[in-house]
Amino acid sequence: MQPRAQGPASVADLADGLIDAVVNISTSQTVKGQDGESGPVPMPKVPEGSPFQEFFDEYFGKQEPGRNNPSHQVQSLGSGFVVDAEQGIVVTNNHVIADADEIEVNFNDGSKLKAELIGKDTKTDLAVLKVDPKKHKLVAVKFGDSSKTRIGDWVMAIGNPFGLGGTVTVGIVSARNRDINSGPYDNFIQTDAAINRGNSGGPLFDMYGQVIGINTAIISPTGGSIGIGFAIPAELASGVIAQLRQFGETRRGWLGVRIQPVTDDIAESLGMTSSRGALVAGIIDGGPVANGSILAGDVITRFDGKDVNNVKDLPRVVAESPVGKEVDVVVIRKGKEQTVKVTLGRLEDSDQQAKKDDQTGQGEDGAVQGVDVLGMTLGALDDDGRKTFGISKEVQGVLVTEVQKDSVAANKRIEAGDVIVDIAQETVSTPEDVAARIEKLRDEGRKNALLMLASKTGELRFVTLQMD
Repeated sequence: MQPRAQGPASVADLADGLIDAVVNISTSQTVKGQDGESGPVPMPKVPEGSPFQEFFDEYFGKQEPGRNNPSHQVQSLGSGFVVDAEQGIVVTNNHVIADADEIEVNFNDGSKLKAELIGKDTKTDLAVLKVDPKKHKLVAVKFGDSSKTRIGDWVMAIGNPFGLGGTVTVGIVSARNRDINSGPYDNFIQTDAAINRGNSGGPLFDMYGQVIGINTAIISPTGGSIGIGFAIPAELASGVIAQLRQFGETRRGWLGVRIQPVTDDIAESLGMTSSRGALVAGIIDGGPVANGSILAGDVITRFDGKDVNNVKDLPRVVAESPVGKEVDVVVIRKGKEQTVKVTLGRLEDSDQQAKKDDQTGQGEDGAVQGVDVLGMTLGALDDDGRKTFGISKEVQGVLVTEVQKDSVAANKRIEAGDVIVDIAQETVSTPEDVAARIEKLRDEGRKNALLMLASKTGELRFVTLQMD
């Protein structure tokens, strides 16, 4: 008979050596009344006809401005860990210390120190704190290589669940590269080690005592652990933390493109053998690639030596790259692979510019005579057309003046007022160009046509239309 499979040996020695580096984070925030420090606490909004309405009316109706309505403190608890004992550097989640007036670090031996916020990053939900290392002997832990973590590896979480204090739980890595739609760089480690409210900001250790993740979120209908927890991988967190320590802010690389997924239809229309990479849907004016090194319609498949398998990969690898670095970018352009060189800008400097460039516009109703193609009536983009639909002078192409109901174009949400800029990466300027390009694709045996469309404000997007 084969021996029964055993779990890990006791982790008591490992936990004993790490628990002093893990801290509890206590924050307080002063909430003032409506009229200032002594103003009344605003009455909660309740549904009309609620059975509790009379109780709220009775209590909150008795409040008088300036009397018996002092400001009050809101407390919150979380976890963190020391990464530099000499400098007194503590890492936690941004949401643990967000909007706090005071931050206090509580150690395993019961001692407490006031903490100063060094820097925070909302995109990855990380924050760096500093305490006075002369006032308490600190124990630090190191980051490990989370890229080598395998599904099924044993892990240990230490934190402050429900404010109970230092608590150790053990589990395994359940999955990697999880996207839970919490931010632009989601790449979480999923674990079944018990993580509850208050564990946020605490470390996830491997069996060598190295931090491979920072516990951040759980999925739970009850608020308690059901075995689905998520940690920010060390490979992402360590770089952000280093920048926060050095600059007090992040300085991420920026490519200056808007992207969308490469679907099977888009891949087929571009002659690609598989749906991979990130499709460039537009170029941000004034950005690093506004010089034409990368074009709308390019598919980015590799960035600085790293494969871009899907649309979520690109923002992450670009953000992790240094500002000002010259990188090689592999793109598929008109069916051929080529490499271009790009010097990265800084993402944080681009926020306002990107938002302005990313504004959308909707087409208006209206129709003129023109060519009918794939359920669309097309016309020349002349002065009358621009005035009718409010189209910017910078937009060039062929105007969609009408879309037939239940047509392939309508099903892809093409509207009157949209402008066809190119088809299968070839520009078009007249309705006849569009019709000829569609016929050529049909003759080549293509099943789908890839259209680049511009809104009236110039925002670009790609759609595929079946030509059967």
